[in-house]
Amino acid sequence: VLLDNNSHPALDVYDNSMFVIAIQNYLEILANTSGTGNRYLFWKDELRRVRESIMTNLWIKDKFIPHIYLDKGSPFPSNFDEDVIYHHGGTAIAIEANLLTQDQILTSLKYMQQNKQQSGATTIGITIYPPYPTGLFKNPGLGAYSYQNGGDWTWFGGRMIQQLTTHGFVEEAYSEIKPMLSRVIQNNGFWEWYSVITHQPMGSNNFRGSAGVLGKAISLLLKWAQQQNR
Repeated sequence: VLLDNNSHPALDVYDNSMFVIAIQNYLEILANTSGTGNRYLFWKDELRRVRESIMTNLWIKDKFIPHIYLDKGSPFPSNFDEDVIYHHGGTAIAIEANLLTQDQILTSLKYMQQNKQQSGATTIGITIYPPYPTGLFKNPGLGAYSYQNGGDWTWFGGRMIQQLTTHGFVEEAYSEIKPMLSRVIQNNGFWEWYSVITHQPMGSNNFRGSAGVLGKAISLLLKWAQQQNR
């Protein structure tokens, strides 16, 4: 990572949740290879510490705040309240990291559904809502509802479908995956992301991230159906 005078180091739920998932996977590898010795115990305790820190510092009331800024503080104007922004992608990964309870998952889904309705998005895969205002980023490609600043990404939405299914919210998962699948058929491809404003597909039309998360989500739903003899 290259840091310069424009960098504002920060903590967020997405990166820390990915770290938790990595530790969980590493512990599984250790248990299956070298056993549960000192290295395993060290990382098990580290997992506990990171999980507790995430929920203590980033989960405020009933949702995750976007960032905790370190030594240089926020790069945004003092009159901009970043905490009103809801991070769909980061929340989905936090659920994958097993950080949230069943009630917290359901609350998170309700936020996503509400944001989908208010933004006019087709799916719950919008990255964030509301988006950062146009002009707040130096990159002109990150205006409101553009790319990762409020675009509608199956890459994130599909991962939320996976977690809803895994945690038993199957009816909700089935309902929310349908518009994702419909637009794959309608637009003849696994597009990278969709505009919330025009609903037009954007970026690559062969985005493997989109295909992968949808494929896994479908597999999980089929597995559930087979277990229920449906």
